[in-house]
Amino acid sequence: MEFRLLGTVSVETLTGPLPLGPAKRRSLLAALLLSPNTPVTVGRLTDSLWDDEPPLHARSVIQGHVSRLRTLLVGADAEAYGVELATVGDAYVLRLPETLLDSQRFEELLMLAREQRSPADTVLMLKEALSLWQGPALSGALTGPPLRAAAHSLEESRLATVEHLARTYGALGEHHRAAALLAAETAAHPLRESLAAALMLALYRVGRQSEALDRFHRTRRLLADELGVDPGPGLADAYALILRGEPGPAEPGDGGVPEPVSATGPRPGAAPTAVPDQAAPVRNTDPRPSPAPAARSGNTAALTAVDDAATDLLPRAPRGFHGRGPELAALTRAAAGEAPVCLVTGPAGVGKTALALQWAHRSPALFPDGRLFADLRGFSEAGEAALIDVLREFLLALGVAPRRVPESVQAAAALFRSLTDRRRLLVILDNARDSATVRPLLPGGSDCVTLVTSRHRLEGLIASDAARPVPLDTLEPHDGTALFAGVLGEERVHAEPVAARRLAELCGGLPLALRVTAARLAGRPRWTLAALADELADERSRLAYLDVDDTGVAAALRLTVQHLPQEAVHQFARLGHHPGGHFDPYTAAALAGTDPVTATAALERLAAAHLITETAPGHWVLHDLVRLYARGLDPAAASEALARVLDHYIATALVVADTAEPGGEPCFVLPDDYRRPSAVRDFADRTAAMRWLAAERDDLALAAVAARAAGLDDRAWRIILLQWPQVVWRARDSWSPLLELALDSARAGKDAYAESRVLTLLGWVLTEEGRTGEAAALLERSPLLARQADDPLGEATALINLAVVQAELGELDTAQEGCAQAVELARTEGDRHTEMLALQHLARMQLTAGRPEDALESARTALDLGPEHEEVARRSLLLAVSGEARVALGEEDEGIRLLDRAATEAERAGYDEGAVRALGPLLRVTARADHRRRHEEALRRLSGEG
Repeated sequence: MEFRLLGTVSVETLTGPLPLGPAKRRSLLAALLLSPNTPVTVGRLTDSLWDDEPPLHARSVIQGHVSRLRTLLVGADAEAYGVELATVGDAYVLRLPETLLDSQRFEELLMLAREQRSPADTVLMLKEALSLWQGPALSGALTGPPLRAAAHSLEESRLATVEHLARTYGALGEHHRAAALLAAETAAHPLRESLAAALMLALYRVGRQSEALDRFHRTRRLLADELGVDPGPGLADAYALILRGEPGPAEPGDGGVPEPVSATGPRPGAAPTAVPDQAAPVRNTDPRPSPAPAARSGNTAALTAVDDAATDLLPRAPRGFHGRGPELAALTRAAAGEAPVCLVTGPAGVGKTALALQWAHRSPALFPDGRLFADLRGFSEAGEAALIDVLREFLLALGVAPRRVPESVQAAAALFRSLTDRRRLLVILDNARDSATVRPLLPGGSDCVTLVTSRHRLEGLIASDAARPVPLDTLEPHDGTALFAGVLGEERVHAEPVAARRLAELCGGLPLALRVTAARLAGRPRWTLAALADELADERSRLAYLDVDDTGVAAALRLTVQHLPQEAVHQFARLGHHPGGHFDPYTAAALAGTDPVTATAALERLAAAHLITETAPGHWVLHDLVRLYARGLDPAAASEALARVLDHYIATALVVADTAEPGGEPCFVLPDDYRRPSAVRDFADRTAAMRWLAAERDDLALAAVAARAAGLDDRAWRIILLQWPQVVWRARDSWSPLLELALDSARAGKDAYAESRVLTLLGWVLTEEGRTGEAAALLERSPLLARQADDPLGEATALINLAVVQAELGELDTAQEGCAQAVELARTEGDRHTEMLALQHLARMQLTAGRPEDALESARTALDLGPEHEEVARRSLLLAVSGEARVALGEEDEGIRLLDRAATEAERAGYDEGAVRALGPLLRVTARADHRRRHEEALRRLSGEG
């Protein structure tokens, strides 16, 4: 169990976050967690939950939230973790081990960082501390004065930690890392002078003087414009130091500037200013003659060294190499550092070895003492190369006599480090499986460069040896077609440019797939590129076409997967059946039939092996070819995985609807065979819920299509209908095709209830799109179907939407009768939400019919039904109707005030259509009255300038 304040206030359990509910409950929890194991009085809780005057029943509200929170903790078996929410007189205390609180762990890590003697260890502690932050502190809670002060204090501590980390990077001479870290924070806090000064110095120390000076001037102007002050001493001193071109004194905990090059030559580790044409010979440590290259024992590693004859045995450079300009440049920059270890990582077949060899062959003069290469076979069916064999080959290449090669790995590694201590060598360690295999093979010289390639991220090597990661992604289509041209000839590719690009896209930009495709075409000169593209378009046979002889995408992926633990393989196989394009731990857990914690662990393993790609924190994607391979691992699980993920989407969307539209009527009853996921995501507020709907729109559509294709029609229409909060919010955003799919699904199941619900929403969307005739034809059936299904609230909603169409068609009396009937149905069912909706439209129709007094009364009744947190769109529309009614009654000042309030609330919530509906009548009334300033302001807001 974990309690979080550094981000959204939440309680994480083994089965996912607790559903804390409204913001006031989160505020209560935050107030208790800010004083753990200490009684917090009701008075202080009141200050935390209400920013202004609290209501008379504040104590009862707090008691209710405490009771609900206590129930949630008991249900999560909190007592097993030593957690208890207790009452102490007129106060409450949340007793818990403080190790369960992220803010406490943050402070402990800062204390440990201050105690470290090694800057590298300090970096590790500070980065771990900052990794605990998941967003602004106390997000999702109402910020009364005490909580605002606490959030500000926590943010100040975070920023101080960022500055400490930047100084520590400076102590390590890694000013580029300090600059990258500080740039992001300075953008978020442009008025914080200490951040700006630190960024200026970091930029200056990596040779970006002009950017450093520009940062000073931008900050100076901002301080003057926003605060009316000049830069403080810290910012001014940094500016003066840069102008003088001085290195500046090293601050405590800061590495100062890089050591200047002396007049006698470059410092150790610096690139030479001149490179001899002939590589220097390698000295033999044994007085006996060195063995000839042909007599060297073992075939476990391909090696290169510069011996007395300047022999170069580096494997040949790959043919048809294209693109990778940024990655080659990154390797060159990394190699310029002191004793760098460069780590090229990426999925199987992405071209890691090709990149390493291409770069090595481009820069032979940089390594006059030799170039060593070893294939560690970390992902080979033959097994990994033995470390002692690799070290023996390295030592023989460096001139060690066979009888002087140590027998143990430790002794051989020590001798290798000793021999390379004063040399400038390149060591390429290809196909490394883990960090432990690489460490004994690292050279000892400060002028040596080690280039490691791996399908795994090897984060241990980054932590222990400051390896510089160079991630490798797939090729862009134009580079893919260039690769085809290099193998097939430019004439053949230029003859079919569209087909060539399509082939590159079907290969997913994966160099291995591109080369296999090119090999197939090269051996079949009569084939057209378009014909092969048509073959690859069929997902069922695509992987088979991407195998040739002993090389292919499936074979490469198999070697990666066979080294994974079983739970990761299980998760990987189920991801292949995901109908969408991306997934998070909840989606992955649903597919695999596990929980989000287990799924996250498996996803991390898959990401480390580059089988999935993390696009944002907690969000991953599968490459198309990898997805096809994963799908084939367990084809029998397809139907179960689809059913589980569909029910996951339904469960999550229900929570979204409940959060976005509290008090709204549920869309439907759940299917009889519905299986609730082990955990369902919780949403802090309406904004977070609506953001999820927007982000998942494409995947929800794909899930609905997959459900329809699989005959799961009862899931298809439900998944589509559950998006109604977003449909209402963005009515003209091309929802018709998706709703027509829902209608087909409802009719396929011969479900009158479903058909009525879908018709009602589809008809309303068509109305908003201006397709009034089509909408009327659909909506006329909806109330009757709802009545047949014994769905009075569905009938009420259908009558409302039909009335809107009738009003559009000029049938105003009929429309008002329908709305009045809907009001009565909703009132009989006790559903205020639907009653409010009916009154809103009735008010609009009464206003159109020239009955402003009736319209004002209907709007007032509707507003009285909804609490203050009622959905913003409806409130703004009701306020707009009230304003227009007041204007019609001659009360222009009050009408203008209400219209302006309606537009402001809609603008603040991002409800553009509501803002336009309020600003239109506001413009008309201010144009004809003595309200020139208001008219100009409304005109600016309507045009988007306000």
